[in-house]
Amino acid sequence: MQDDDFSLFKAQLHGVKPIKHDRADTGKPKSDRARLATLRQAATLRTDTLKVDGLSDQFVIDVGPEDPLHWAGNGVQDGQMRKLKLGQIPFDGSLDLHGMNVEKARDTLWEFLAEATKLEIRCVRVTHGKAVRTDGRRPMIKSHVNTWLRQHPQVLGFSSCIAKHGGTGAVYVILKRTMMDGRDE
Repeated sequence: MQDDDFSLFKAQLHGVKPIKHDRADTGKPKSDRARLATLRQAATLRTDTLKVDGLSDQFVIDVGPEDPLHWAGNGVQDGQMRKLKLGQIPFDGSLDLHGMNVEKARDTLWEFLAEATKLEIRCVRVTHGKAVRTDGRRPMIKSHVNTWLRQHPQVLGFSSCIAKHGGTGAVYVILKRTMMDGRDE
C-alpha cells in the first residue's frame, strides 16, 4: 500500500474498537424440522387410553378449605390414628401438589405412594393446599386427594397435619408395609 492509501485507510478506521471475542453471533439456532413434524403429528393423535391405577374420579367427596381430613381403614388401631393426628408419627417423605391440575396431581400421588411403599416408608406427608377461592368453589386438589387416599390399596389411614406441617392444607398418610406382612392389618 502506498502512504496515501494507508493514511486514508487509517482515517476510515478512526474510532473503531477491536473485537474482544472470536465467536460470531449467528442468531437463534435453526429448528429441527423433522423433530417438530414428529411432535406435531403426535399432538394430533388421540390418546383415549384409560389409565388403570385404581383411583376413581366418579364420586369426589367435596371438602372445604378449612375442613380437617381424617380417615382410617378397617382394622387400623385408634391409638395409631390418634398419634397420626397429633403429628407424633414421624413422616419420612413429603409431596407437594400445589399448582398441579387434577390429572397431574393424580399421577404424581400414585407414583409417590408406589415409591414410598417400595422403600418401606411408614408415614408420608402430602401437601394439597387449601385453594381458598373467591368464587366460592371447593378446593379441587384437596377434595380429590381426600377421595383418592381412601381408594389406594396401600393407605391405612390419613389425617390433617398439625399447624407447623401445613394444617388443613396437608395430610399425614400412614402406609402398609409389605415386607412385614401381618403387622399393619
